[in-house]
Amino acid sequence: MKKNFLSLIAAAFILMAGCQSKSQSNADASAKDSTEVATADGTTIEKIDVSKVKVADAKTILERKQVPILCYHQVRNWKPTDGKVGKDYIVEIQNFKDQMKMLADSGYHTILPDQLYAYLNNGAKLPSKPIMLTFDDTDMDQFTVVNPTLKKLGYKAVYFIMTVSIGRKGKFVDYMTKEQIKQLSDEGNVIGSHTYDHKNFKKYAGKDWEEQLDKPTKKLEEITGKKMTEFAYPFGLWNAEGIPELKKRGFRMAFQLSTKRDEKDPLFTIRRIIASGYWSPKTLSNSIKNSF
Repeated sequence: MKKNFLSLIAAAFILMAGCQSKSQSNADASAKDSTEVATADGTTIEKIDVSKVKVADAKTILERKQVPILCYHQVRNWKPTDGKVGKDYIVEIQNFKDQMKMLADSGYHTILPDQLYAYLNNGAKLPSKPIMLTFDDTDMDQFTVVNPTLKKLGYKAVYFIMTVSIGRKGKFVDYMTKEQIKQLSDEGNVIGSHTYDHKNFKKYAGKDWEEQLDKPTKKLEEITGKKMTEFAYPFGLWNAEGIPELKKRGFRMAFQLSTKRDEKDPLFTIRRIIASGYWSPKTLSNSIKNSF
């Protein structure tokens, strides 16, 4: 009886030791995972501590392969009142969904500004076939159509907000509310600044810096609870004289459209291409390959 009792105690100790060992292994794995992000293709990317990213010289940044960045505006079906030029900026709903499916089927993985910033400066690892999706002007369809579509694919995006339009209902288009913008941010997307009312950046003078940059930045930071570090130029137009004003206000990257990057400040002239409403998924695929 005594022998059996001792055997039971020994077995209990062995079981406890095994559980502790297993628990410790799981803890070690969790600690490792906390510094890493798994991507859909099975690769592992380290989480980014942007505070530790050292800004590289312009030559180093310009020599890195450009990441494809798409710029969208409205995602809705065309109306009889839409003009030929306007349709360039309006991607119809099914076409947009087909474009996103093409990207997913082609193996593209969306990245966000932190990843792009670390890559351009320090050469940080990116997932295979990285791409960035950006949406300008605060259109409501970006919340009602775009966001659900991207969620199904596990995609994230950057939304550049024009603050004059927040919560407004227009004759042809409605705009996102503060609550919707916050939800996008809370769900892991990035909110960036796109000025107050889309005034041409090249014409800023005097109080424009306060009206078009300072006030919108404060408003967006109040809505999201996060610092604004990305900026998109209205119409994609920029000038070198204005870049110091962006730096002074804590912006770390600014996005234009398809013109040549500035040789001194490539982080503030990052290229995007507009995804045209006339493009099929195949045309978009070819444009990505040819443009970047």
